[in-house]
Amino acid sequence: MKSPAKEARPTKELFQNLLRLQELEFSQARDGSAEAAISGLRRKIPLPILEHYDRLTARGKTGMAAVRHQVCAGCHMRIPIGAVIQLMHADDIQMCDTCGRYLYIPDDARHEPPPVPAEAAPAPAKTRPKHKALAATA
Repeated sequence: MKSPAKEARPTKELFQNLLRLQELEFSQARDGSAEAAISGLRRKIPLPILEHYDRLTARGKTGMAAVRHQVCAGCHMRIPIGAVIQLMHADDIQMCDTCGRYLYIPDDARHEPPPVPAEAAPAPAKTRPKHKALAATA
């Protein structure tokens, strides 16, 4: 059985390659060195992942989206906690069930404290109006 550190390493490297590819492909200024870097990164990414990434980018979407506070930055929908935990451990690649983007947790978000839910104001006490017949006898 492989150790968790050895399994997590390729996944983290894959995320970094996909992010770098996305940055280069969506940047406005492209020169010869950017094209060479793009082709080099594309060779490092497994074909099924690259094909899915290309389908997303062909539609004008980014291929990867950050997860912050259990929310996908691509579609702003909540991500199941199980998927977030797997992302934190870098066990496997996760996709958003709503938009289909590959998900990742940015390094700065890994150490953020969870959001504190806003406390709801207590509901005002409801008073029942007295029934006219009961009010007359009292």
